[in-house]
Amino acid sequence: MSEIDPTDHTLATIASILENPEPVLVIRKTETEIVVAGEREHQDSDERPVVDEHPMVDEHPLVEEQPLVPEHTDADGYSKVGPGPMVAIRLKWTVHRGDDGQYYVHETIGEQSAPVVNGPMTSESAVHFVDAQQDEAHRRFEELRSEIAGRSSLADYERKGEA
Repeated sequence: MSEIDPTDHTLATIASILENPEPVLVIRKTETEIVVAGEREHQDSDERPVVDEHPMVDEHPLVEEQPLVPEHTDADGYSKVGPGPMVAIRLKWTVHRGDDGQYYVHETIGEQSAPVVNGPMTSESAVHFVDAQQDEAHRRFEELRSEIAGRSSLADYERKGEA
């Protein structure tokens, strides 16, 4: 008996896919019309669908430019949360607009703590303050996590008697 080589089976499968590719539907939207490549008015059951293998290169789809992060028209309610494994010790910064029209940042630890209020400041300053505080908290958290991981690996090293 001869064994079937898995490579031969794989190559045969790839060849059958290349010989009978599945039809691809390409939809292009232009300013005035929608062009669908590969559609035909009438198709017999024995015929394979015609696919436009060379789409028009001259036409480019229209793309609306959008910012990655939405701009804040009003900083009131802008909020960020710091890192941490437990909600009870996680930092949170929230911008609130005061009665005087100025902005204040309320910083809390956990859900039940009284906020530490920073301000008054402008809308942009408050958002920048919140972002800076969150970035600093993430940096310090990662630094602490790395230190703990380093101590953990050192303790494992000492436990094995290799130190």
